[in-house]
Formats: sequence, C-alpha cells, structure tokens
Amino acid sequence: MDLYSFPPIAALLDGAHDLLIGLADLLEPLIGVASAAAAIVLVTLLVRAALIPVGVSQAKAEQGRARLAPKLATLQRRFAKQPERLQREMMALYRDEGTSPLAGCLPMLAQAPVVGVIYALFVLQAIAGHPNALLQHTLAGVPLGSSLAGMLTVGTLTPSALAVFAIVVVSIALVGETTRRVFRAPVSTAPPAGRVPGEASASPLANPAAVRMLGLLQYATAVVAMFVPLAAALYLLVTVAWTLGQRMVLRRAYPLPEPA
Repeated sequence: MDLYSFPPIAALLDGAHDLLIGLADLLEPLIGVASAAAAIVLVTLLVRAALIPVGVSQAKAEQGRARLAPKLATLQRRFAKQPERLQREMMALYRDEGTSPLAGCLPMLAQAPVVGVIYALFVLQAIAGHPNALLQHTLAGVPLGSSLAGMLTVGTLTPSALAVFAIVVVSIALVGETTRRVFRAPVSTAPPAGRVPGEASASPLANPAAVRMLGLLQYATAVVAMFVPLAAALYLLVTVAWTLGQRMVLRRAYPLPEPA
C-alpha cells in the first residue's frame, strides 16, 4: 500500500499543497515566478518561530548539562567499574536537577514531519487524486522538485541549475562551519583534577577525536541537500541559518559556566 495514499496522510498533504499554492499566489505579484520558493521560506520561518519556546528549553537544558558536568565526572570516576550503578546514579542526578541527557532533541524531532511533508510535496506527481501543481514552480529556472543528485544521474544538469544548487549547498556548509567554530567545545589536553593521565575521560565528547567528528556532522545537512528536492534543500538552508542565529542569541541569555 502506498503510504501517501493513506487517507490521513493524503489529507495532510492535500492541505499542505493548498497552503503552499495559496501562499505562492499571494506572493506572485511581489516575487514573480519564484513565489513558490518564497512561500517555502515563509513557511520555514513560521515553523521556526513557533518553535522558539522549544529552543529556549533546549538552551536551558544545555546550560543544565554543562552545570552538571563536574558531578557527572565524579560519578564516572566513582562507579567506573559498576556500569549499572553508574547509570542509576546519573539518571538520579538528572532527575534531581530537573533535566535530561536527551533534553534539547525536540526541535529536531518537531521539524522532521515538516521536512517529510515538503519532500513529499515535491516528489509526488499527484496528491489526493489531483495533479501536483507545485511541480510546475521553479527557482531561477530550476524545478523545485528536482535534486542535484537526480539531475546528475539522468544527465540533465545545466550550468545554471548547478549554480543554483551550489549556492544552496555551499551556503548550508558555510552555516555549518560557522556553527562548528562558534559552538566548538573547549578541549583540554590536561587531565581533570583527580584523574591520572591515560585514564578514560569523564565525558565521551571531551576528546579531540569526538570533537572533530561532531564538527563533521555539521556538514551532514549539506550532503542531504544534494539528494532531496530543491524545495526541501531551501527549507534546510533557512532552518540551519535560523538555528545558528537563535543559538547565538540564546547562548548570551543562558551562558554556559566557565570550565574550571
């Protein structure tokens, strides 16, 4: 059974289709042929604005985890040979402090359905039994339903299309690099007090290799943008740029404690 033909999902896609078409029609006198792309940007901004309270919760959770880091390190040293006891003690600490190791994941999870809907809207030829009018819209002459990988595969990639995709993908990568530099975790080569050299770090992220890996993950969105429709890539570009700006503002409002 086609998942997209399941009545609740088909109804959701049909409503989203009508919303984007309506916004594109409203914006067309101002934007012209790029009105559908502008509608996607507008929807992205509205979604991210609605998630501002979640972003605040994420910043508070990050601040709480940083505050608990010394206590967690103490627990890991104390119960290094008792992994089950260590897990119980860590969860009890998080519970007593009113936070969670998974706190802050909600923005990512909340946006997943939106990305999925936009992806579906620009890959399906028909939605709820009627032709998909969104596939007729373009950005600088590039269909919003096309992808860089797809055009390369079928050999239809033109210089102008390559330029459009390059701007989007490189912009996402630049935002990722800026995010990596601004929010790079400090890495100390000296062992914390109470730990001898060679002993495992109290945090699995407190080592250069892990920090480098986290830095590379900032570019994962740029890689994804090469394989999804241009419309979804636009959504990703706007949302990563918003995320960077929001995190910079919230970091000032909820600063992390200075490392000892």
